[in-house]
Amino acid sequence: MTVPYYEPTLAGRERQYLDEVLSAKQLAGDGKFTKACHALIEEETGTHKALLTHSGTGALDMIGLLLEIQPGDEVIIPTYTFVSSANAIALRGGVPVFVDIRADTLNLDETLVEAAITPKTRAIMPVHYAGISCEMDTILAIAQKHNLIVVEDAAQGYGATYKGKPLGTLGALAALSFHASKNVIAGEGGALLVNDPAYRLRAEIVREKGTNRAQFFRGEIDKYTWVDLGSSFLPSEIVAALLLAQLEQADAINERRVALWETYHAALAPLEARGLARRAVVPNACRHNGHIYWLVFESGDLRAKARDLLVAEGLTASAHFAPLHNSPAGKRFGRTGSDMKVAEHAGDGLLRMPLFAHMEPDVIAQVADVLKKL
Repeated sequence: MTVPYYEPTLAGRERQYLDEVLSAKQLAGDGKFTKACHALIEEETGTHKALLTHSGTGALDMIGLLLEIQPGDEVIIPTYTFVSSANAIALRGGVPVFVDIRADTLNLDETLVEAAITPKTRAIMPVHYAGISCEMDTILAIAQKHNLIVVEDAAQGYGATYKGKPLGTLGALAALSFHASKNVIAGEGGALLVNDPAYRLRAEIVREKGTNRAQFFRGEIDKYTWVDLGSSFLPSEIVAALLLAQLEQADAINERRVALWETYHAALAPLEARGLARRAVVPNACRHNGHIYWLVFESGDLRAKARDLLVAEGLTASAHFAPLHNSPAGKRFGRTGSDMKVAEHAGDGLLRMPLFAHMEPDVIAQVADVLKKL
């Protein structure tokens, strides 16, 4: 039997809510399940307004529109991130400025941000890798000093915090993902968090194809029309129904994942002590959500050997991002704002271990036993 890298945990009312949607035959977006998701996310995070999207990528695309990125405008991002972070900028004609990451968290290295700022810089986009927060106080202070906007890619961060504040609520805007690989899932799905109230009305318009339809449904206007640029970012009620059941179980899912993460961390400490791989560090200011348990091996060859050993025992382990600055599109659309030694090492050496909320702890013991063979 093969242990997958990830597997959705269905532990609540998913089937009940899906049956309700299908029985009601109201499948289009922004129905009662979407509204319930909005209310629950707002309650849990304290954000000014949550808006469900069809994906985390969609939420990032909305951020690109809301920032009114113009050709040549620059946004600082870590090179070690998913391509959607960069696409949200490049699709508007902007320039993603790639900066290296920290070795301990694999997050944007805040000490390199200021040197990457130019007169063309509009925003900084920290990405909270594996549900561990970036050093947000420093990033926010740099942004304030240079009159820049901070927008968070918190795709992996639902339920995690920085100094007690939920990830996704520290910048003006933020994107969440509820993809099937995340802790809380909707198959596909995401959310835009609007923390600066100045963006709320326009965010609703952008999400509704550039129309003021949301105001119409609230009875604030007598008809709706096309008023701005936008697109269709709404998920269906089927997606929202599944997501609501997951959001109701989010704390339990995250607690279970963190417990498994901690078990991994103890079991794989000898590997780090032998100098074969580096484990993550969770800074004191951060409460993570157990999204990923990763190791960075000392070489690509050692990572390949570790993965082969695990696969041979039916244990699925996965590499992750290739740094964007070295990609064909990264070279075409972006620029490099620092050296990239840490990110390039992570791209060559990182391996993610199997981790999902209903996984049995004996999987971790098996992984540790296999890796002792290195």
